[in-house]
Amino acid sequence: MPTIKSWMKSSAIVIGMLSVLPASGWAIQEIKTSAKQAIMVEGNTGAVLFAKDADQQMAPSSMSKLMTVYLAFEKLKDGVIKLDDEFVVSDETWRNWRLRGSTMFLKAGDKVTVKELLQGIIVQSGNDACVVLAESIAGSEDVFIDWMNAKAQELGMDGTNFTNTNGWPGEDHYMTARDLAVLAQNMIKNFPEYYPMYLQKEFTYNGVRQTNRNPILYSMRDADGLKTGHTEAGGYGLTASAKRDGRRLVLVINGLQSNRARARESERLLNYGFRNFSIYPLFKAGQEVDEANVWLGNQDRIPLVMENDLTLSLNKQTRRKMKVKVIYEGPIPAPIQKGQPVATLHITGPGMDEQTYPLVAGKDVEKLGGLSRLRAAFNYLLVGSSSSE
Repeated sequence: MPTIKSWMKSSAIVIGMLSVLPASGWAIQEIKTSAKQAIMVEGNTGAVLFAKDADQQMAPSSMSKLMTVYLAFEKLKDGVIKLDDEFVVSDETWRNWRLRGSTMFLKAGDKVTVKELLQGIIVQSGNDACVVLAESIAGSEDVFIDWMNAKAQELGMDGTNFTNTNGWPGEDHYMTARDLAVLAQNMIKNFPEYYPMYLQKEFTYNGVRQTNRNPILYSMRDADGLKTGHTEAGGYGLTASAKRDGRRLVLVINGLQSNRARARESERLLNYGFRNFSIYPLFKAGQEVDEANVWLGNQDRIPLVMENDLTLSLNKQTRRKMKVKVIYEGPIPAPIQKGQPVATLHITGPGMDEQTYPLVAGKDVEKLGGLSRLRAAFNYLLVGSSSSE
């Protein structure tokens, strides 16, 4: 940095009627829930609108089946399997799972298609269907479980460990609400051709008709997924998604006391999210945000531009109180290369941690040489400009 004169530059940008909600650091104290663990995420931006013990390891129950389905969708997309491929139900799997929890009512020796097994998992929450699908794709359930854990790590789900394919209770089988939200978002993003299966409200197999346990499919016209869960250890849970006016919200709740409470709480929280938050494109990549002074360059000012698009979620209740500042140590010494990080955009507001985003130089600035540098330094001491003009 120059030794003759330097300072911290802080430039405020006035943006009316806004309140930024970044992907982390926001605390919305007025949102309360009876769920033990919960998280609500803005699908378009990844912003967390609300979280309660979202990183606490919990019994995910049948919400674990989302990973089983995710891997099946992946194999379908890669062409490894097809929806009309038929798998045979083994005697051992039938004996082990015909009376354990929710079931698709498979029978030993049944030839069942991949599509039917997926419907049996998504709609009927069949524990037996998960095991048949896993064994048939991977050769054994143990191998498939290894795949599940590997995929969890790949997706950044660090609070997750699977010991089975269907969420059967086990001490070492756990997930977090945040991880379930990550999995749901990736499911929606990566498999648009298969995701609509989560909208199916009923499915009949072997003469047994069962309805989808997801309560918001019946109470919210915007709802389009995903999966319920219930065990004594985990309580009643739901990983849910709804889309309204181009916005998607993903909600995970767990630890509710009843099916009714799960239905009421999931609908209430999603409607709250749609009513009280919105999304806002703040800056485009390459857009000039401000200018900075240059030290001993062939230009005395340089544009500060956004490196990437900045789209944030907004809390309508506090949108008038957001503050946006550009901060850099200046003047910035030449030479400067276009795209070089030279400043930061700071965003603050009530109830949120300060968020920062890089700003880069909008053009090249060459360093002055010889007499031009001396002249510029002298002018700078006199009038505060480092230009040789």
